[in-house]
Amino acid sequence: MDEVVVFDPLTREQIGEIVELQLARLRSRLAERKLELELTPEASELIAEAGWDPAFGARPLKRAIQRLLENPLALELLEGRYEEGDTIRADAELGKVVFVA
Repeated sequence: MDEVVVFDPLTREQIGEIVELQLARLRSRLAERKLELELTPEASELIAEAGWDPAFGARPLKRAIQRLLENPLALELLEGRYEEGDTIRADAELGKVVFVA
């Protein structure tokens, strides 16, 4: 081993930025279906908290986004809840992400 690299813990602001970067991919896929996605600060905070781990940093974030946001949203899309041009608003309620068109 030649050198040791020390990483500082991520700040809450940095985790929020990583959440937004990850959500950009989802928003791009939704835009192909002519849908938009907005998250309330509470929904973003819920995802950030679920996707951060003191030992692993933001590595679990992708799984948290899938579990809390992408999977439930996919079910609603399959049920035909949204139409072309809709803006889907994601909010947090009782530890889950809920959607409002």
